[in-house]
Amino acid sequence: MEFIFGTWHWSISGFLIGVTMLILTYFGKNFGMSSNLRTMCSMAGAGKFSDFFKLDWREQKWSLAVVLGAIVGGFIAYHFLSNGTGVNLNPETLTQLQTLGIEAPNGKLLPDTIFSIETLQTPKGFAVLLIGGLLIGFGTRYAGGCTSGHAISGLSNLQLPSLVAVIGFFIGGLLMAHYLLPLIFKAA
Repeated sequence: MEFIFGTWHWSISGFLIGVTMLILTYFGKNFGMSSNLRTMCSMAGAGKFSDFFKLDWREQKWSLAVVLGAIVGGFIAYHFLSNGTGVNLNPETLTQLQTLGIEAPNGKLLPDTIFSIETLQTPKGFAVLLIGGLLIGFGTRYAGGCTSGHAISGLSNLQLPSLVAVIGFFIGGLLMAHYLLPLIFKAA
C-alpha cells in the first residue's frame, strides 16, 4: 500500500530539526554525518594504522543511528511518501544543464551524464568523481566537520567557526556551479 503525502511544508522539517537539536544539546551530543565514518573506521580497527582513528567508538556508536535513520528514512520517503513524479527542477535550470550537455533527470534523482556506471568507466567521469570525493573528504576533515554538522549543529550552538565554514560551503558551491562545472563539461 502506497501512502502519498506530497511535499511537506519546510516548517515541519525545520521544527523537527530544531527539536532534535534541543534534545542532542541537552544530552551533550553533536549532530553530523562525517564523524560516523571515523566511528565506523575505528570500529573496524583503523586505530592500529592511524592515531586519528584511536578513539573510544563505544561513546560514539549512538551517532550511527543518524546513518541508519538516513538510510531507512530515504527508503521510506522514496517508496512510500513520494508521488512518483521525481524531482521537479526549474525550467531555467534544465536549460542551463542542457547547454552543458547534461540531460534532464527525467524523474530520477541524478542525471546519468554525471552519475552512471558508464560515466564512471570513462577517464573523465572517473577523474571527476575521484577528485570530487577526495576534495570532499579533505574539506570535511580540514573544516572539522561536514555541511550537516556545521550548518545544523554548529550554527544552532552559535559557533563562529561553523558560520565561517557554512559561508565557505555556499561560496564553494556557487563557484563550482557557475564557473567550474561549465569548464569541466564544455571541455568534452
